[in-house]
Amino acid sequence: MLTAAGDIFVGCNVENASYGLTICAERGAMCAAIAAGQRDIVVTCISLTGQPVPCGTCRQFLYEFNPDMTLLLDNLDQPDEPPEAIRLTHLLPRGFRLET
Repeated sequence: MLTAAGDIFVGCNVENASYGLTICAERGAMCAAIAAGQRDIVVTCISLTGQPVPCGTCRQFLYEFNPDMTLLLDNLDQPDEPPEAIRLTHLLPRGFRLET
């Protein structure tokens, strides 16, 4: 994850036998950013084989911090291709957000 200030935060998947308790890299990186006092995330890169998109839980989690953030979808099966850049709102149109 890249913040507006230029700080970078990383995460990794932490798999669990109880799938619902698995922590995805996107949420891990966001939690690291928040713990460091950063909330203005502007870019998140998802790198994996197959179809590199965040799961539904991560889409909603990220949306609550910045629905307009750019996602870089990096397919590791295609190392010669640049990551696809899309807006989070493209993957989660009309996402839920509490009004503050």
